Amino acid sequence: MPLTPPRHAPPDPVGELRALAARHAAVSRPRDECGVFGIHGHSEAARITYLGLYALQHRGQESAGICTAQGGEQFVHRGMGLVSDVFNEPILDRLAGRHAVGHVRYSTTGESLLRNAQPFCANTDGGPVAIGHNGNLVNASSVRRELEGRGAIFSTTADSEVIVHLLARSRETTLEERLIDALSRVKGAFSLVMLTHDGLVAVRDPYGFRPLVLGQLDGAWVVASETCALDLIGASVERHLDPGEVLVIRRGRIRTLRPFPKPDREAHCIFEYIYFARPDSNLQGGNVYAYRKELGRALAREHPVGADMVVPLLDSGSAAALGFAEESGIPYETAIIRNHFVGRTFIEPAQSIRNFGVKIKHNPIRGVLEGKRVVLVDDSIVRGTTLLKMSTLMRQAGAREVHVRISAPPTKAPCFYGIDMPTRGELIASGRGTEEIREAIGADSLGYVSVESLRSISAQLKHGHCDACFSDEYPVPIQPGGEPPQLSLFRAVAENERDEGPE
Repeated sequence: MPLTPPRHAPPDPVGELRALAARHAAVSRPRDECGVFGIHGHSEAARITYLGLYALQHRGQESAGICTAQGGEQFVHRGMGLVSDVFNEPILDRLAGRHAVGHVRYSTTGESLLRNAQPFCANTDGGPVAIGHNGNLVNASSVRRELEGRGAIFSTTADSEVIVHLLARSRETTLEERLIDALSRVKGAFSLVMLTHDGLVAVRDPYGFRPLVLGQLDGAWVVASETCALDLIGASVERHLDPGEVLVIRRGRIRTLRPFPKPDREAHCIFEYIYFARPDSNLQGGNVYAYRKELGRALAREHPVGADMVVPLLDSGSAAALGFAEESGIPYETAIIRNHFVGRTFIEPAQSIRNFGVKIKHNPIRGVLEGKRVVLVDDSIVRGTTLLKMSTLMRQAGAREVHVRISAPPTKAPCFYGIDMPTRGELIASGRGTEEIREAIGADSLGYVSVESLRSISAQLKHGHCDACFSDEYPVPIQPGGEPPQLSLFRAVAENERDEGPE
């Protein structure tokens, strides 16, 4: 069947949305961006970093890497896959030294290749450095073209390598001054760790897009993307780095620098609170789990519905569903079972099984759902693929009504600061109303948390935030035609569609 109706047929916007969702089934949700970890002055630096990355695995599952420093030398190992796949005891034994940085990655710019795995390592006239970067640089393409025009040779397609080249070309004296000079040339989001031969530098961009936290373990200093990493290794949480702050740790001592001009506002990523950060983490301003429950309560107040049970789409909708149930008085039921042992790939049988990709991860419980009116709670709708299939599966399991509630506003705009959302045209809420989306996902009703409620709840965090994916208001302007590239996986899907033509 063609993807769009023939010219003589009446328009079918719902059918087109469903076709769009079906074509992008494999990449139906936004993915985590990256996680960074650093430690200074610990006898088991490599193993502690391994554990820290393990706790940050949710932030990136494509590649992992650790670099250590000892006696003026650096030792590095990087690989594709999960942390537990990339590292083992013999490898960790070879990563000698009392200082280390680590990185887990999901590509937001740059292809999913080993050469793009971080930390990036380089030899400079000031000594060796290793850099791990979480975020996205909105002017990386223009800076890269400028550097290539001056003879620079890039070995990766990741925007983070721009920082390494700028650092190497800086005329400042110390490595931390060179890093600051390099970062003053770029725009966008960066929470970054840099390892030198005897020190650790941690930096957060002036807007504070991505989180970064400081802790202590047995006299050693630790920095990580989230507090859950410090919890796993038994480190104390000292504080979160402020936006624009640079920490220089050397010989066990910390210097704090604030070299960047202060912007008009802070712009902590609100999607970290809604979806990306682990619920057991504390971001600057509050606990993630409590924030998500409060969104669920607001959702129940804004969009009440008569129903027999509230069911989360595991795991992302769990906290919001609890808040919705508490506020509405409707019982909470775990009526969908998630298979936690699904790997990155799986083998589908030759005989097609309808909705196989969703079924292998989520399975509704018929005995609980049969004849019931259900409120299905999730954190976001990006393309609509998963919710279309889940509402279908729940009806097949006997649900009488399926009312979808989303604990965030409609996702209307892409993110250019380190989250791999689809392009604007691929977002189901871009230019489409709630009723149209409701029909496309097959729900009896659909309700979102409003932007006003989101901002009211977020005001309690006592810092500014970025909600550009909902409001289309970007704190760091994106020049027309200068947008950083979207995730290569989504680009590949679009290119394949152009090659294959109508189905």
